[in-house]
Amino acid sequence: MQFKTLIRVVAASGISLGATCAMATTLATAGPAISRGAAPKAVPNITGVWERYPSPFEEGGAGFDDIPPPRPGPVLVEPYAAQWKAQRTKRQAAFDAGHALVDPSTLCLPEGTPTIMQAIYPIQILQTPGQITVLAELFMQTRRVYVDAPFPAPGDLEPTFYGFSSARWDGDTLVIKTRGIKQSVQFFEIPHSDRMAVTERYRLTGPDMLRGDFSIEDPGYLKVPYRWTWRYKRNHTYRVPEYVCDHSLEKVNPDGTVSFENK
Repeated sequence: MQFKTLIRVVAASGISLGATCAMATTLATAGPAISRGAAPKAVPNITGVWERYPSPFEEGGAGFDDIPPPRPGPVLVEPYAAQWKAQRTKRQAAFDAGHALVDPSTLCLPEGTPTIMQAIYPIQILQTPGQITVLAELFMQTRRVYVDAPFPAPGDLEPTFYGFSSARWDGDTLVIKTRGIKQSVQFFEIPHSDRMAVTERYRLTGPDMLRGDFSIEDPGYLKVPYRWTWRYKRNHTYRVPEYVCDHSLEKVNPDGTVSFENK
């Protein structure tokens, strides 16, 4: 209200000029109301380059193609349990004989979820408003995780290598839920249905230490959820290099083994 207008109003009502001036001063200095609510709590910062700790090569594998599934392994229903065991036995026998079987990496295919988080080579996590981005050194893969995003309707959820990942913060823990992973994308060749769900829970256990708890749920294939834990260490000096997938010297034989050719 302008001061001249206020004078006319109060003059008609018989209010004294001193009271009028006090009222005008109060209106001029009050300004808009300011909320005194508590500021939102900052979430942990997980941006950085992360390496598995200890290295996956220290968990029983002799090389890139010989890293075992996280213990204790999946508890599958039949006939999938017997089929998976037979395939793992066949793969190990071929590896021991020096003729590794073809796998997605041989075909330059993305690892998918959750295999990308295995971090055979380092991964870089970029934490930005509304999104967590995972950049893997291996094959220069990119995984996008959307924060507080609703899942698409089942009919609109197109199966992909990484699926659709939605995240939320539960206190200091980042909880990621993923659905819509292609059935052809298998974690250590474990078969699954199109209803499989992967849950990841990440929490800083120190300034540069990250713990990831994983759970795969798929009632049609797994008797119980498959759970395991991976730990990571932040590397402040490592720069992720270019890693182009080029298997031009590899040949996939009719029996499914891989051999090398000189060109």
